[in-house]
Amino acid sequence: MNCKVYIVGAGPGDPKLITLKGLEVIKQADVIIYDRLISKELLNYSKKNCELIYAGKGPNNHVMEQEEINNTILEKCKEGKIIVRLKGGDPYIYGRGEEECIFSILNGLGCETIPGIPSFIGAATYAGIPLTNRKLSSSIAIMTGKEAKEKERPTVKVEELAKNADTLVILMSASNLKETLRRVANIRGYDEKCAIVINATTENQKTVIGNIGEILEIYDKGVIKNPAVIIIGKTVDMRDKLWKKE
Repeated sequence: MNCKVYIVGAGPGDPKLITLKGLEVIKQADVIIYDRLISKELLNYSKKNCELIYAGKGPNNHVMEQEEINNTILEKCKEGKIIVRLKGGDPYIYGRGEEECIFSILNGLGCETIPGIPSFIGAATYAGIPLTNRKLSSSIAIMTGKEAKEKERPTVKVEELAKNADTLVILMSASNLKETLRRVANIRGYDEKCAIVINATTENQKTVIGNIGEILEIYDKGVIKNPAVIIIGKTVDMRDKLWKKE
């Protein structure tokens, strides 16, 4: 089958943060299937006759289900098209990029994955919060705040991660943030510093800083919304020296 599938990470939001290779295949694509959180500016680099297909996935709201996305990839490949599956952040970090790549390979399609800057890396850097520091943090734990419905039981061991990692990063968690923060606080205390970066690396970026107790107090005011990255740990205090004006 004379076609190619590229699973491309678009980066955390700022269109200038895509890789050169990612931009290169966008320019070559006959079909781009893109997600909700990518910068729409990237689509301006596509060819005039490129087919743009929106496959946005929001909390409890999928324009296209995963099976439909897979079938679209297969159908377009049968037409001999170059397909770019454009995803926010990095395809292999809570992006299901590996599922789509495996599907492509099992169906005899050539597939290549191009990494992108993960959302939490962009969020931390643009908020002026290093995730590691030789004096304050030697380890990072990255977890999801929303596990797959298909799982029989939750598998994210929040308490163990809170005990064993210096810096905690929580993704996709705005809807159940209170429960997750309370579980962390049970281990680290309610005075542990916390940052919430909303719409990271975009012109609408907003960063909320406080200890866990303070964040829990403002949660019900509706300030914290998706997409949000939560960073917990001592390096949050370094924002005072490294903050990038938002």
